Amino acid sequence: MLDFFTIFSKGGLVLWCFQGVRGPAATAPVNALIRSVLLQERGGNNSFTHEALTLKYKLDNQFELVFVVGFQKILTLTYVDKLIDDVHKEFRDKYRNEFQQKGALGLLNGTFDFKDDFLRLLRDAEESSKARAPTVMKTFEQSQKSQKTVKCMIETRGEKPKEKVKNKKNKGSKKEGTEAVAAVSKASTGDKQPPAAGDREELTKDEILQKNREEFFKRHMKAGEKSRSPKPEAQKEKGKKPRVWDLGNSNAKVLDYSNSATNGSAEACPVEEFDADVALGDRNREPGRLYDLEYESDDEAEEKVIQNPSKPSAKKGGLGGMFGMLKGLVGSKSLTREDMDPILEKMKDHLIAKNVAAEIAVQLCESVAKKLEGKVMGTFTTVTSTVKQALQEALVQILQPQRRVDVLRDVMDAQRHRRPYVVTFCGVNGVGKSTNLAKISFWLIENGFSVLIAACDTFRAGAVEQLRTHTRRLNALHPPESHGGRTMVQLYEKGYGKDAAGIAMEAISYARNQGFDVVLVDTAGRMQDNAPLMTALAKLIAVNAPDLVLFVGEALVGNEAVDQLVKFNKALADHSMAQTPRLIDGIVLTKFDTIDDKVGAAISMTYITSKPIVFVGTGQTYCDLRSLNAKAVVAALMKA
Repeated sequence: MLDFFTIFSKGGLVLWCFQGVRGPAATAPVNALIRSVLLQERGGNNSFTHEALTLKYKLDNQFELVFVVGFQKILTLTYVDKLIDDVHKEFRDKYRNEFQQKGALGLLNGTFDFKDDFLRLLRDAEESSKARAPTVMKTFEQSQKSQKTVKCMIETRGEKPKEKVKNKKNKGSKKEGTEAVAAVSKASTGDKQPPAAGDREELTKDEILQKNREEFFKRHMKAGEKSRSPKPEAQKEKGKKPRVWDLGNSNAKVLDYSNSATNGSAEACPVEEFDADVALGDRNREPGRLYDLEYESDDEAEEKVIQNPSKPSAKKGGLGGMFGMLKGLVGSKSLTREDMDPILEKMKDHLIAKNVAAEIAVQLCESVAKKLEGKVMGTFTTVTSTVKQALQEALVQILQPQRRVDVLRDVMDAQRHRRPYVVTFCGVNGVGKSTNLAKISFWLIENGFSVLIAACDTFRAGAVEQLRTHTRRLNALHPPESHGGRTMVQLYEKGYGKDAAGIAMEAISYARNQGFDVVLVDTAGRMQDNAPLMTALAKLIAVNAPDLVLFVGEALVGNEAVDQLVKFNKALADHSMAQTPRLIDGIVLTKFDTIDDKVGAAISMTYITSKPIVFVGTGQTYCDLRSLNAKAVVAALMKA
């Protein structure tokens, strides 16, 4: 039973609607389909799920129409695909002249009486699904068992059937192995006599092989013992001594920072003297500004080339140049799937080569094909340029998700409510969480906000010391004297082996009491398949309810980005006790300076989560932090 069937234009004008059952109107699910799929260029799959409903849709690009059918997702309706195709064809044929002659005015003033036609098509589709012949079981003659002979079923006494099958599969390899071991044994024994023929016949092949191996290892062990010369003075004492580092301390109590006096005191993080140019990089930058990513496209590079007119080259082929220009042009023709398939296949390979996940590259090309299929082209327009332009628009739309994260605005809003703004960083091992946390701290300090760093990575050796070093350097760049005697960045630490969720809670409480503007929570790196660590991360987020959860991922990954983000979000949803679990809010893309133009990870991450890339790490200095420029990323992605 269908819940509804609606036909509307891409401009949002509903032309006709059918309500199948009494219940809520189709407005909410159709609006969700438009926001999440049609506007976000995610039309690779013609199915969409909204709460308890499954929506299937079909696009008509010639007349800019959308056909949507909705039904309960617990139902398996096999006739829905046939129904939506039949309704699409019938509606187009019935009102084709009205669309072509009146255009948009025909949609506004037209009346579409389609109920009787729809009920007839629905009845035909339901009957066609019932009229299918039931599945017939195979007869014995059609089965594989009937092909076996009686001889292959008889087992000889003393024969092992498993060994028989194994010998058939690995006959050649076993023969070679036996011959090789026998050759080694002959070469090593020399004067030893081979066993009697009668003994050989009594032993099986496996026993002979095992016996030869044992003899071979015995001979080599004896030869090794003879070659060793006894050196009692060189023998070391038994037992392993622990290594003592020059700047370290073997006392575990020294590594425990549970004493609250160390947190928030100026003595805990003394000012460090170092070269500021090395830490900052560009000294001519504007303080506190987050610059966009820059990329020079091929078109801009061509414009910068100095045009020096030289002697005209000889014409090749007379009018061949003119005909070459007109080659591939389409004149007032509707695009078909056959026209686009070769170009889309090349586009898909190009995207995969640029580090876009293979699954997402396929879905992107499928979405572009559905968007363009049936669309009427202009006179002087090539299929390649049209497909490329549509793909570029889709990529830009994907990199500009529904919700934009403005950290500075949200921090000022939290200030008005007299509470700290809390950001939690999570991700896999080695992606640069602590380094980019320090960059974001520097950016926030230059915008006049005080920062408390919570060292919640209580697992990795050196994690607390790394954050302590960053804190000292940031305090050296922005000393309290420059901010009215106020320390702009402090580290809240409790050592190693403690509960990360508890440390984060204490740090947030400490920041509220001391008047800090922002709390940055550093967590331990964890693989997405490690269930205990993912449970601990979900607990930290559920207990402390941060304002922003940032996933830190590196730009070097391809297909792995999809797996990481899907499993991180799934783990946060599964292990959360709340009815509406807290998931990832944004992405920090690191190591962007190491990939040249292979920027596909940005597309993969935003396509999977529909979340924005808030920050982009582009180097090792504190100033190497950028905001995402969607057009620059797409220009790099489309570069040949």
